[in-house]
Amino acid sequence: MSALQLMADKLADDVLAAEKELGDDRFIDKVSQVLLAASPTFQEAFMTSIRVRMAERRGRNYLEAALATKRGTATVAEDAPVVLRDAGH
Repeated sequence: MSALQLMADKLADDVLAAEKELGDDRFIDKVSQVLLAASPTFQEAFMTSIRVRMAERRGRNYLEAALATKRGTATVAEDAPVVLRDAGH
């Protein structure tokens, strides 16, 4: 993995944690704009890292909900996963 991707991954982890702590659902976008002004290349690596982590989170949530439903331990969550057929990459 390149140094660029390692730095972008670390920043993505830190920003996602900060977003939760700050309670600011636009924090990722704010950081992204700061990065874009400094380095479009780094900003794109950062956003790729963010998108991958968010996709993994959605996939994991869906997996856990499906297993909970199968096991009879499901609870209704406000942020239940949305299944989009033939969407994404």
